[in-house]
Amino acid sequence: MLKMFIERPVLSLVISLFITLLGILALTQLPITLYPDIAPPAVTVTTKYTGANAEVCSKAVVTPLERAINGVPGMQYMNSVSSNDGTSIIQIYFRVGTDPDLAAVNVQNRVSTVLDELPEEVIKAGVSTEKEVNSILMSLNLFSKDTSVDERFIFNFADINLIPELKRIDGVGFIQMMGTREYAMRIWLKPEKLAAYGVSSDEIVHALRSQNIEAAPGKVGESS
Repeated sequence: MLKMFIERPVLSLVISLFITLLGILALTQLPITLYPDIAPPAVTVTTKYTGANAEVCSKAVVTPLERAINGVPGMQYMNSVSSNDGTSIIQIYFRVGTDPDLAAVNVQNRVSTVLDELPEEVIKAGVSTEKEVNSILMSLNLFSKDTSVDERFIFNFADINLIPELKRIDGVGFIQMMGTREYAMRIWLKPEKLAAYGVSSDEIVHALRSQNIEAAPGKVGESS
């Protein structure tokens, strides 16, 4: 075969031109990925169990979710971590080429089947399912020249005004803010006082929630 191409240079030239033309046609017609997928797509399930430690979160929250999520289409493996502040994160990794949007929907469907098995505090806080970007493509630092503005103000300003706009940008998959500074109230309880008055921490939480509501004012001067 090799000798035939050497002895017939015209035939070799014609075949080379034919292959070149096929390559040019394929270049204009076939899809080309500018940045091919190398890292496997991942979906993250995040929960918050207020007042629970890592062991309680692992048994009461992570275990039921892992049993439901296990075996979702395209899944390769998953891992989970729980912290003593009540936060649990489950990361599910899929095969390269899997549509991350479809993977997130499939995981969310599995999570919804076991919501009734989770503690009430977890359901109230919400179970978030988001597709995860395995590498940070860009980081932004915010600061203010105004010395009267502190970190809490900058964090909440970005959370309210910047993050929603950035999430609307086409191609943005996930945005994470480093260093939580949300406006909140922290209450310290004295165990000896609770025991003296015969009050539990759940009763205090219930009392705070009953006072922290926005009642509908209704309308004045209109008859039904």
